[in-house]
Amino acid sequence: MVELGETAVQSALKTKWLGRAYRYFAETASTNDLLKEQSAAALPAGALFLTDFQSRGRGRLNRRWLAPAGSSLLLSILFRPNWPPAQAQWLTMLTSLAAAEAVEAATGLTVGVKWPNDLVIQQAGVWHKFSGLLLEGEMGEDGRLHQAVMGIGVNVNISPTALPDAVTPATSLLAAVGRPVDRLALLVDFLQRLETGYETAVSGQSPHPAWKKRQMMLGQRVQVTQLDTEQRIVGLAEDTDDWGRLLVRDEAGRLHAVAAGDVTLR
Repeated sequence: MVELGETAVQSALKTKWLGRAYRYFAETASTNDLLKEQSAAALPAGALFLTDFQSRGRGRLNRRWLAPAGSSLLLSILFRPNWPPAQAQWLTMLTSLAAAEAVEAATGLTVGVKWPNDLVIQQAGVWHKFSGLLLEGEMGEDGRLHQAVMGIGVNVNISPTALPDAVTPATSLLAAVGRPVDRLALLVDFLQRLETGYETAVSGQSPHPAWKKRQMMLGQRVQVTQLDTEQRIVGLAEDTDDWGRLLVRDEAGRLHAVAAGDVTLR
């Protein structure tokens, strides 16, 4: 039986609807692209595509995301939230929280969020990235988010010697805890937590307070490059607002609400 094959996952799932429409691929170019291509064919909300190897995996800003075959969790989930555009960031918050909580339960590590969509842990006093998220949505004619594909990659059992070089140092759960982590158990727990979090959000409860508590950049000097204008802001990361924007006060005292950008510690 394939470790994350359809039989193994379907028999282990504890969710009601999330992941019940499940497809496993030994290899594909991108689970996000594949799910977007097929989502028009009446796939239900909660449909999940997972692969053991992505040849063209990517994160935000089209950055490559590569992981050795069979080492990680590489998956995409279809949501149909019918939310206003500003609420789309809730999906990133929910997924970040579910993944962070599942990893902490499996490993005992403490997980932080690097705004807007990376999961990090500290090793030797330095923040290391082990997971990234990519949200791609489609707005309807009414301007609401009718469909969204959430992709997530988690470095689970990548050996330290196989980790890539990156601006934010990379790590894996194996490298952090010194032992392999059960990918199937981690996936099942993550999906159950995500389903619960999503249903809570649908009922009107924002995930922002819990997500904000995990932000490791708040109170730090940062440099933010805004995606829409390429403007660079250097200042203090003071807060995040209800919709997930990073609030940065620059050296002249002006407060900027950044919806999308690339941020580094100064």
